[in-house]
Amino acid sequence: MNIKEVANFTDYFVIASGSSDRMLDSLNNAVLRGIKSKHHKTVISEGIARGGWIVLDYGDVVVHLFSPDQRDFYRLEDLWSDGQIILHLQ
Repeated sequence: MNIKEVANFTDYFVIASGSSDRMLDSLNNAVLRGIKSKHHKTVISEGIARGGWIVLDYGDVVVHLFSPDQRDFYRLEDLWSDGQIILHLQ
């Protein structure tokens, strides 16, 4: 989601859901490894899978990994609806 025009703290949100704690942990680890190997950036993730929300802040890109319940509760796509959805996969 491109939020450059509506936020001053980042340019993009990546929002994904995992159907279990194990899947959220796997998504988290995959993002951490992928960004480190391809872009040589390291970040510490905030939140835990058991809590249903993990955030990885890379400055111009913030990755949100949600459980389905937490994603429905926080509804970031609605909260930042002035932003532009670049890609939507289900």
